[in-house]
Amino acid sequence: MATDEVRKDLRAAVAARQELGPEYEDAIIDSFLEKLDAREAQRHGQDLEFRRRDQMLEAAGLKRRETDPGGLALAIVSIVAAIPITAIAADMIGPFGVLIAWAGLVGINFARTIARRG
Repeated sequence: MATDEVRKDLRAAVAARQELGPEYEDAIIDSFLEKLDAREAQRHGQDLEFRRRDQMLEAAGLKRRETDPGGLALAIVSIVAAIPITAIAADMIGPFGVLIAWAGLVGINFARTIARRG
């Protein structure tokens, strides 16, 4: 998808071609393509920099901030589900039921964490 900046450059190139005429067409096209190549090189350089940082963090035993929002979603759903589960377990079984219910919720979140690390 083209960005606004690329669209603006393309419109400027077309306008320059209309003003200058067909004899400058090759130079205008080359200039536009050089700008696109420079943007791509800059973007590629940023990607390489992010990868390099990730490798340094992994070598230090650290991890970059999680990019998968599934862990946060699971934690939120677990907390929301814990309210009725706790009430039902306390009513039907008592304190031992609450302990079992919460052990299950913690186990699910712990299993997801272990699976993401592996």
